[in-house]
Amino acid sequence: MNVLTKKLTAAMPAMLLCASLSGVTTMSHADTTNPNAPVSRVEKWDKTFVESNTVEHRKVTFQNRYGITLVGDLYIPKNRGERKLAAIALSGPFGAVKEQSSGLYAQTLAEQGFVTLAFDPSYTGESGGRPRNVASPDINTEDFSAAVDFLGLQKEVDRNRIGLLGICGWGGMALNAAAMDTRVKAVATSVMYDMSRAMGHGVGNGKDRYSIADRRAVLRYLNEQRWKDAESGTIARANHDIYVDNNGSVSAAERTLPETLPANPNPVLKEFFDYYKMPRGFHERSINSNGAWNTTMPLSFMNMPLLSYANEITIPTLIVTGENAHSRYFTEDAYRAIGSKAKELVIVPGANHVDLYDNANSKIPFAKFEQFFKTHLR
Repeated sequence: MNVLTKKLTAAMPAMLLCASLSGVTTMSHADTTNPNAPVSRVEKWDKTFVESNTVEHRKVTFQNRYGITLVGDLYIPKNRGERKLAAIALSGPFGAVKEQSSGLYAQTLAEQGFVTLAFDPSYTGESGGRPRNVASPDINTEDFSAAVDFLGLQKEVDRNRIGLLGICGWGGMALNAAAMDTRVKAVATSVMYDMSRAMGHGVGNGKDRYSIADRRAVLRYLNEQRWKDAESGTIARANHDIYVDNNGSVSAAERTLPETLPANPNPVLKEFFDYYKMPRGFHERSINSNGAWNTTMPLSFMNMPLLSYANEITIPTLIVTGENAHSRYFTEDAYRAIGSKAKELVIVPGANHVDLYDNANSKIPFAKFEQFFKTHLR
């Protein structure tokens, strides 16, 4: 990728993730008396990928340790017989919903013989939690462990054979969960982002973008926004990739992605736009397709490094990225930090970051993921 200046990266939604609506959906009404109740449970197929005829699909709910109800899609091979199967919990990308990339990965791995669960993280998609459009290094790590809880209680699942797979920003969450949750037997990531590093230090061309002065300017900007939110009683929303100009002035776009591409767009911006805003990957519940995060959301990530205990990950670990992915340096640095002796780094030739969201025909190495989980979830 070409060298990115601060002005170019300002327009780039640095951490985006992963479906087009088909048909009319039926929505159940949320329990307005419970802020942690699900927002909806759409039973009709509304994914950005075609439904498999070899996989059984169920819409499910489960609670995390904070009492937030999560909504997921459970995929189970139809030809499973009576045997208990290995299972994989999946989520991501950051700002996506389970109807997009994580669902595609989940259904494909279910076709390969696993029980899989693609879920919407807390505060997003159909899952509960108020206010909406929030992320948290702690709560979203817990979401993965809550998915393990759920999978381990299913009659089709061998609870001693559960793995995790995180895509983009949820790759870092999956690794964080794997460092903590001793029930997880194998973990994989695809085009991983370290969201703490991305928000706390800025996304650049293979290295951090913010200087120390930039970081302090961003913190001042976010905390000034807290005053505004407190005074107004409302919550502002903006792109979480915050721009610091050469004079130290700070600003953020109002939406995660623009409604139209500018002339001569940054190539990474175009990658994300062509997925989230086009029929290829658009989904009405996806923050990246249709909105923005709460402006102050980066604060917790800036102060709580996700991968502090990566050296304590001792289970088998598969790290996948694209040769031309702008996020590749996150992946390679995480790979070096992981303590497992059974770790593998796979770099997909010619692939950019978004290629590994949905390019199943020539880019996503599903055979590699299948081999990894079948070997290590035996």
